[in-house]
Amino acid sequence: MLEIVRSSALLLVLLNPFLVIIYLIDVVEKLEPARFRTVLVQAGLIALAVFVFFTGLGDVVFSSIIQAEFASFQIFGGVIFLLIAVQFVFRGPKAVEILRGESSHLAGAIAMPILIGPGTISASVIIGKRHELWIAALAVLGAMVLSIAIMLILKSLHDFVRPRREILIERYTEIAGRILALYVGTVSIEMIMQGAGVWIGKF
Repeated sequence: MLEIVRSSALLLVLLNPFLVIIYLIDVVEKLEPARFRTVLVQAGLIALAVFVFFTGLGDVVFSSIIQAEFASFQIFGGVIFLLIAVQFVFRGPKAVEILRGESSHLAGAIAMPILIGPGTISASVIIGKRHELWIAALAVLGAMVLSIAIMLILKSLHDFVRPRREILIERYTEIAGRILALYVGTVSIEMIMQGAGVWIGKF
């Protein structure tokens, strides 16, 4: 049981619902609670399916199908998140423009690349190596349910506070988003360096 909790915690930390809600602040502001809940659950189901897939077939995908080193995936993913982080530092929440408006594909845009990324896919592969498939799937499900629940609570808090302290909310979002972007950028560089280290070690 402890191992399942540890595995769920690993994925939950990488999902980081407190950071995701900042990335989705334009969606949080524009969508009604019911619509937001529907979109978020749909995005969570998409991400859950991908994570469960990688818990069972992660090694096979990279070694046999893609026939590429996982380090290459880390480097590419690190570059993507680094670009997002740099834009977020200079532009704030407006950086994630793909999430604006009432797109019919909003759930997919939230699932990828906000929820599904190199870090969360890597964690899914690790969880799959630790446990049998059904146990790994249970650990992934627990992390996803908790992450979505936290984001729904944060949405409710936002809707309650904003009419009374709108300026405060905007300032908090700007500051918190830029600070969290520094964290994302640092993690991105670490992913790139780890991937590069693996490749350098081959020579």
